[in-house]
Amino acid sequence: QVQLAESGGGVVQPGGSLRLSCAASGTIFSINVMHWYRQPPGKERELVAFIRDDGVTYYSDFVEGRFTISRDSAMNTVDLQMNSLKPEDTAVYFCRITTRSQRGITEGYWGRGTQVTVST
Repeated sequence: QVQLAESGGGVVQPGGSLRLSCAASGTIFSINVMHWYRQPPGKERELVAFIRDDGVTYYSDFVEGRFTISRDSAMNTVDLQMNSLKPEDTAVYFCRITTRSQRGITEGYWGRGTQVTVST
């Protein structure tokens, strides 16, 4: 019904930058929250940031001002601009959206993930 497609991952050196994008497609009445999560090797998935439909954003503490989340509501996309990347940022990054039906029912969807590797 709803599909998320992440892009923009890759390999960068410490201090480098990447911009991740996530595009939502399918039958969507409205999107209320768009999230980025990440899962480092051998660790649990963790929240990176989210942006609500009113524009309010949240960042986990480890972001330390280095990342910026943004959305284009008209195109149902969410981006994560990542600067000053560290080796500890190496992970599979996942997009997640929360949708709202016409009756107010909430549903969540996950993307399949995009690999980010920060290494010399």
